[in-house]
Amino acid sequence: QAQLIQSGGGLVRAGGSLSLSCTERGGTFSGYGMGWFRQTPEKREREFVAAIMWEAAVPLYSPTFKGRFTISRDTGKGTGYLQMSSLQPEDTAIYFCASSDVWNGSYEPGYKNWGQGTQVTVSS
Repeated sequence: QAQLIQSGGGLVRAGGSLSLSCTERGGTFSGYGMGWFRQTPEKREREFVAAIMWEAAVPLYSPTFKGRFTISRDTGKGTGYLQMSSLQPEDTAIYFCASSDVWNGSYEPGYKNWGQGTQVTVSS
């Protein structure tokens, strides 16, 4: 089972930007796709943010985040990224990366490997 390690996140003011990273231990990504989800205290379920087909670099965005968030990957580093801009207080959440060996897109239950989560806090 792949172990995903997240970094980035933190505290930012409204309107600011943050970048999250997700690397598979060992430095080589073994999955077919990587997804990003977030979870807030108000919502029990994780919310889909974006996903990317690893080799083809084809992205998929939730309409909620398209235009503000950008998903990408560096195959040489085995690292996926979520660049977030124009952040607002309602973007405050724990963000998770996930991977699977088949394409799951926004289908959260299909992801088999999860990062530890990273807190993003946006102050007003």
